[in-house]
Amino acid sequence: MRRKYSNRTSLQFPISQNLPSHIQYQPEPFTQAVMGAQSTPPASAIDTLIHKTTTPTSPHPSHLQALAVQIKHNLQHQHLWTDLEIHHHDPATRTLLPRPLISGRPPTRLYIHPDEQMALLQAQKKKGGVGLGEVESEREWVLPSHIREKWSLRRFGEVFDVIGVVPPGYSGREDRREGEGEVGGGAQEGTEDEQDEEDEDEDEINPWRKTKRVVLATLDDDSTVVYYIVHNGIVKPRQN
Repeated sequence: MRRKYSNRTSLQFPISQNLPSHIQYQPEPFTQAVMGAQSTPPASAIDTLIHKTTTPTSPHPSHLQALAVQIKHNLQHQHLWTDLEIHHHDPATRTLLPRPLISGRPPTRLYIHPDEQMALLQAQKKKGGVGLGEVESEREWVLPSHIREKWSLRRFGEVFDVIGVVPPGYSGREDRREGEGEVGGGAQEGTEDEQDEEDEDEDEINPWRKTKRVVLATLDDDSTVVYYIVHNGIVKPRQN
């Protein structure tokens, strides 16, 4: 007589009802997680930062605010930028920006105009040195974006139309707003000392810097960020 075997296995879970009364079933930690015994994990540091620094009173939607905060965090902690600020309005004209922009100072110069490069080489040669010598870094505009966005010349033009060639001097006002849990909704006027500092920074503009440019910061889905320098128009090729 042939016996028929079934390939279906009947599982009983949990198994506490099948144990003797004097044995108490203790589920494993993984089993507890499956059964919903564990709570939701806490928010990450960047999520907490975004929650603290975004505000419904901002003229820009929350997802653009969060994007700017994450890019700023990456610039500060991974690339060691300083004097970082998020702008919702152009500091000079108070014109509303198409999206939040970031200004800050990188640890080293990002771009050197070819004519400035030749001048620096000649100056070093006269001193008996080689190379470019010590080149001071400059404040830069940073345009936060996401990899799923589609950019066009028109969209870039809308950004270039409302910004200056060089970002304003660092005021520190945003740091105080972050400490109070508020970031960048409306226009805020600085003190006279802060305005004087901005005027001094504007007087020290590099004479070779005449074309507007931004650093396009593209955030990927895995939180990595790639940076590109985008100029407003055609620029002279650099010398290698």
